[in-house]
Amino acid sequence: MIDTPTLVDQYCHGVLRTELGLGTFEAHLGRTGGQPAPGTTFFDTQTGFAVRRWCPPLLGLEPHCPPARYLARRRELGVLESGRRLLRSTGISTYLVDTGLPGDLTGPVEIAAAGDAEAHEIVRLELLAEQVADTSGTVEGLLSNLAEAVHGAALSAVAFASVAAARHGLVHAPDPPGPGEVRGAAGRWLAGRRAGEPLTDPVLLRHLLWIAVSSGRPLQLHVGVEDPIRLAGFAAATSGLGTDLVLLHGYPHHRQAAHLTSVFPHVYADLGATLARTGPRASAVLAEMLELAPFGKLLFSSGARGLPELHVVGARVFREALGNVLADWVDAGAWSRTDAQRVAGMIAAGNARRVYGLRAGPDGRPWPGGVPSIRPDR
Repeated sequence: MIDTPTLVDQYCHGVLRTELGLGTFEAHLGRTGGQPAPGTTFFDTQTGFAVRRWCPPLLGLEPHCPPARYLARRRELGVLESGRRLLRSTGISTYLVDTGLPGDLTGPVEIAAAGDAEAHEIVRLELLAEQVADTSGTVEGLLSNLAEAVHGAALSAVAFASVAAARHGLVHAPDPPGPGEVRGAAGRWLAGRRAGEPLTDPVLLRHLLWIAVSSGRPLQLHVGVEDPIRLAGFAAATSGLGTDLVLLHGYPHHRQAAHLTSVFPHVYADLGATLARTGPRASAVLAEMLELAPFGKLLFSSGARGLPELHVVGARVFREALGNVLADWVDAGAWSRTDAQRVAGMIAAGNARRVYGLRAGPDGRPWPGGVPSIRPDR
């Protein structure tokens, strides 16, 4: 048996504060939060089946019970109690929470209290930039305030995240843009921002990312359905600068993400949605990543948003997949049990503690550059 007694969830979101009906709950099982096609249900996905497998027993029901019965029990307990039961079953000791999604989601303080854990904030760069633009009247003011806001956020945030960079800003021009380019892009966006235009300008995104790189905090990049190899230029340009890059949501290009971690010392890969959405196939997918990535370069996350059930699924599927893969290699004589246990601890928590400067363990010794945590009073 390979144990992972504690987990650091290196990328997740808060959970909804409100009671959910069947349709709303179901929408959050999908990848986009939208409704399923007529006549279908998102419960008929690997994620839906995993929720029905792992979550009902935590609320006093049998595994695989019908969705309507599960949600009735959830409403009977109430959103706070069901959330506490679910989150405290995960074995997650630390949550790194991206606060950049819209909606009535809990923040780091609330998820720490509900999960009886520590929590840190991940700052979404695009949202921060939009907040700055809404209070800046001139191009010079915008650019000055933007740099100040990013470096100010770095004092308390554990990392920065960007969802648009891989799509708009880095593929063809990974290097920092010139001052003239930046001022022109800032002027165009500031004019459009008055009509609510989001930040998608590739020049300004690159400028924003390079400000984040200069802060020294780890930078999480949403890869989405893009091939992570497209970010190799940015990885090369940032090599040696002291800022780690973490590739998020790389599936189905997980092998390419793993490859980049083997090429660049400062590049890491997240396991979150890659495992949580593949269900019984998670062991095979994880084994493919372990073929290519150095073991100190892979990080557990749930990737959960909206539903505490997704934190449960992320943790349970990860533990099962990692245990299956490493146990097979131990049984075959390829690995010693001691090494398997050590690597399991690295991927489950140790790598994240090192990358993000979190507390090293019960003795409270910090990694260099450690950040303060949020933990509920006992």
